Amino acid sequence: MNNVSLDVIPMDEVGSLFGLFQERVRRTPESAAYRSFDAHTSRWREYTWTQAAAEVAAIQTALAKEGLQRGDRVGLMLRNCPQWVFFEQAALGLGLVVVPLYTNDRAENLAYVLQDAGVKLLMLEGQSTLDDLVPIGAQLGGLTRLVSLQKIEGESAYPRLLSLSEWTEGNTGALQNVGLDMDDLATLVYTSGTTGRPKGVMLSHRNILFNVDAALQAFDIYTDDVFLSFLPLSHMLERSLGEYIPIMAGSTVAFARSVQDLAEDLLSQHPTVLVSVPRIYERVYNKIHSQLESKSPLAQRLFHAAVETGWRRFENGGGGGLAWPVLKKLVASKIMDKLGGRLRLAICGGAALSPEVAKTFIGLGLNLLQGYGLTETSPIISGNRMDNNKPETVGEALPGVEAKLGADDELLTRSPSVMMGYWNNPDATKEIIDDDGWLHTGDKVRFDGKHIRITGRLKEIIVLSNGEKVPPADMEGAITLNPMIEQALVVGEGRPFLVALLVLDKQAWARKAEQLGLDISSPESLRDPEAKKWLLSNVAGQIKDFPGYAKVRAVDLQLEPWAIKNATLTPTMKLRRSVIIKNNEERIAQMYDGH
Repeated sequence: MNNVSLDVIPMDEVGSLFGLFQERVRRTPESAAYRSFDAHTSRWREYTWTQAAAEVAAIQTALAKEGLQRGDRVGLMLRNCPQWVFFEQAALGLGLVVVPLYTNDRAENLAYVLQDAGVKLLMLEGQSTLDDLVPIGAQLGGLTRLVSLQKIEGESAYPRLLSLSEWTEGNTGALQNVGLDMDDLATLVYTSGTTGRPKGVMLSHRNILFNVDAALQAFDIYTDDVFLSFLPLSHMLERSLGEYIPIMAGSTVAFARSVQDLAEDLLSQHPTVLVSVPRIYERVYNKIHSQLESKSPLAQRLFHAAVETGWRRFENGGGGGLAWPVLKKLVASKIMDKLGGRLRLAICGGAALSPEVAKTFIGLGLNLLQGYGLTETSPIISGNRMDNNKPETVGEALPGVEAKLGADDELLTRSPSVMMGYWNNPDATKEIIDDDGWLHTGDKVRFDGKHIRITGRLKEIIVLSNGEKVPPADMEGAITLNPMIEQALVVGEGRPFLVALLVLDKQAWARKAEQLGLDISSPESLRDPEAKKWLLSNVAGQIKDFPGYAKVRAVDLQLEPWAIKNATLTPTMKLRRSVIIKNNEERIAQMYDGH
C-alpha cells in the first residue's frame, strides 16, 4: 500500500446504516467502492461510490412502486456481489427490513424463514435458485414480487417474477432516505441452529453501527485497503466486516467469484484484508503440508525452519537474526505471494482456529487475528489486536463491550450491540438475555488478563461414563488437520471411551487404498482392519496433546461428506451433531461392540 490514510465516519454523524452509505458517497464520490467479475466480458468491473449510489437509487424507485410499507420485510438470496449491497442499501433507506437467506440452504428452511418473517419481496440469483424453490412453491403465496439478478429464459412458473434489469429499467433519481431512527429494526438474521428451527435475530441500525464503530476503534482500516469477500453476506461476520466496515472506513470490496476460484482471485485482486473462517485456513494448511510431502528433505527442513524462526520473531516482537531474511525470501514470501502478496491483516472468526494452524501462518509472516462473536451481538464481541495478539485466545472485548464470567464459566456480554430479541419468540429471548441485559453466550471461557480464551460449549461438552469432560470441537479441529480427513465427529456421551466418525478426502484415500491393495470401488475397503488401524494411529498423533482420557479408541470411515443438503451441516458449516449421530447409530454401536 503506497498511500495509507484513515477516513472513518463517526457513528454519531449518521442516523442509520443508510445514512452511513450516503455520507460515504458524499465524502469520496469517485473512489473505488466495489469490484466484481463480469462473466460476459471475462473482466473485473469496478463501481465508484457515485456509481453505486445510482444503482441503489434505481432499486429504490422500483421498490417504491411495489406498495411496500415501512417495516415490511424483503428477502435477499444472492451470492456475494455488488447487487447484494445495492439492494440492501436501497431497502434500508426506505425503512424496509432486510432478511438474508442462504443460497445453499434446504427448501424447508427457506420456506420457514420466508413465512416466519413475512417476506413480501425476494431478490434471488437466477434459474438455479428458482429450481431450489420448486418444492416450496405452494408456500410462497406471501411474496408479491420476485426479482432475479439473472434473466430467466422462456416461460416462468412465477408470474410475479421480473429480472433486475426489467424491474429497474429507466429508473433514475436521487437517493431516498425516509428519516430512520437508530433504534428502528434494520434486519432479521435467522441463525442456523444445530438443533431446532432457525430463530430470527432482530438487529437495529444502532446495534450494527455501534459494533462496526467499536471495531474500527480497535483496528485501523484504511481507504486504500482492499477486502476480498467470499464468506456468505447472509452471515453477520461477512456482512459487518465485508460490507459495513468498508463503507465506514472508505475501503474497496472485491467480491470473489467462488471459494473454488479463491486462489486465482487472491492473485488478481491482491487484497490487503481477508476475513475467513478456520476451515479455509485449515485447507490451505493441509494443502501446504500435502505438497511438502513430495518435496526434498532440504525443502522440508527450510519450511519448518521458516515457521519456527518466524514464530520466534512474533513471540519476541521482531528480530529473527540473520536467518530470517534468507528464510523469508526462500520460503515465507513465496507462500504469501500466493495469497496475493499484499495481505496485511487476516481475520478469523466463526469457530475455533487450531493453534498449530495459527502458528504456521503467523510464523510465515501473516498477521492473523482471531476474533469471536455471535449473530445476536451484531456480531463482534472480541478480537486480538495487531499490537497485542495472543493466537490461543479470541482477544479482548471491543471498546464499549462488557464481558464477564457467569455460572459454569459461561461468557456473558452486554453492550449496545446486543440484539433487540428474537422475532416472534419472546420466550427464547428471555432464555438468552437476563433482566440486567446480559446475553448468555453458551460458551465456556477463561480470562487470560483481558484476553478471552474459549474452553468449550456448555451444551456440547461430552461427559464420559467416568465423569471426565471432553470438548469435542477442539478434538475434531485437531483431527481434521490431517490432509486425509475432511470431516470428523467425536462421540462418547455416557460411554466408557471416545470413538470418531471420519469422512475421508477421496483423492487422499484413493492413494492410500492403492498402497494397501484395496479396491476403492468396494464399500468393504472402508471397513478394512488395516486401514482403520492406520487411520486410528493417525488420529492418535493428531490429538496427542489432549489429556490421557481424551483418546479415540475406534474409528468409522466414510466418503460421503456431511452437507447442508442432507441436513448434517448448518448453512454456517457447523456440524449438526444430533442428526449425524442419529444417522450413524448402527455404525457407532459397532464401534462399542464388546464394551
